Amino acid sequence: MAHRIIGTTPRQDGYRMPAEFEKQDGVWMLWPERNDNWRNGAKPAQEAFINVAKAIVRFEPVTVCVSPCQYLNARSRLPGEVRVVEMESNDAWIRDCGPTFLVNDKGGLRAVDWEFNAWGGLVDGLYFPWEKDSQVAQKVCEIENVDSYHTPGFVLEGGSIHVDGEGTVMTTEMCLLSEGRNPDMSKEQIENMLCEYLGCEKVIWIKDGIDPYETNGHIDDVACFVAPGEVACIWTEDTEHPFYREAQEAYKTLSEATDAKGRKLKIHKLCLTKKPCYLEGAETIDAVEGTIPRENGEVSIASYMNFLIVNGAVILPQYEDENDELAVRQVQEMFPDREVVGVLSREVAFGGGNIHCITQQQPAANK
Repeated sequence: MAHRIIGTTPRQDGYRMPAEFEKQDGVWMLWPERNDNWRNGAKPAQEAFINVAKAIVRFEPVTVCVSPCQYLNARSRLPGEVRVVEMESNDAWIRDCGPTFLVNDKGGLRAVDWEFNAWGGLVDGLYFPWEKDSQVAQKVCEIENVDSYHTPGFVLEGGSIHVDGEGTVMTTEMCLLSEGRNPDMSKEQIENMLCEYLGCEKVIWIKDGIDPYETNGHIDDVACFVAPGEVACIWTEDTEHPFYREAQEAYKTLSEATDAKGRKLKIHKLCLTKKPCYLEGAETIDAVEGTIPRENGEVSIASYMNFLIVNGAVILPQYEDENDELAVRQVQEMFPDREVVGVLSREVAFGGGNIHCITQQQPAANK
């Protein structure tokens, strides 16, 4: 039986969120089908999700959660070794609505079920309602028989945090201090929640993300931990690039930061796409009340940083851009002992995220 843990926090109970580069038991995904977000009836997006699942399942188990009306389609199109389970959701961003898994040093596995409000609720959220997404984390925990902590009244998405597993969490002010998340809480109160529920001691605040209109600037497009004391950060020297300022400022912040263990960070630069990725085919996206309308030519956030680390590999977005090969080389240098697997993911970017956003790793318990 999976239980809700009431009255304590993960930190009090000796639990922490492990780094993504620690050992994993598998990866969770949600199936895309929302016609008012994905173009062409979500069929191109489904193909991209299938390719991501195929890339991951070479290295570890994958579970894809699918609504009843799409179950047979997903089951027939996904490889047999991918587990498919029936689960309702509002969209396909399990990084943000799914559970954040935790471990302790005694073989325990738990999770945090954060309050979810579609990236800003009624202030600047992307759709309404979101009640099915709000249930995803608990349903995953029930399937895996994992006890969970809930944070009623405290909103957070998994894509807004990265941890090193050794006491440090990295996030952006643009997202966590946004009006649509936790406007009644101070920065210090938010820091305390992060430390209590992730088992951390130090928060590194980067000022801005690169997608203010989608997620209010999630960290997973900007920077991540690649090893203890080491981070990757987006980088460009092209002053005309739309993300030039954010890249430069993030790099400066990280170069001046220390982690929870007092280490100065080693920073790896990761290129941005040579050209911005612009939405195409918006005329095939349904216009629905409650969902922000989409238009051709709007910038889709195409960041190589939105990769997923799995056992023995890194699953890296590719965009048919001039810098695709450079990104592969740079990530390979960061992870010399892992295979870098590029997956074409422009269709995911068109929907508002990328490979990291559509996946949620389940760590291996430390037995």
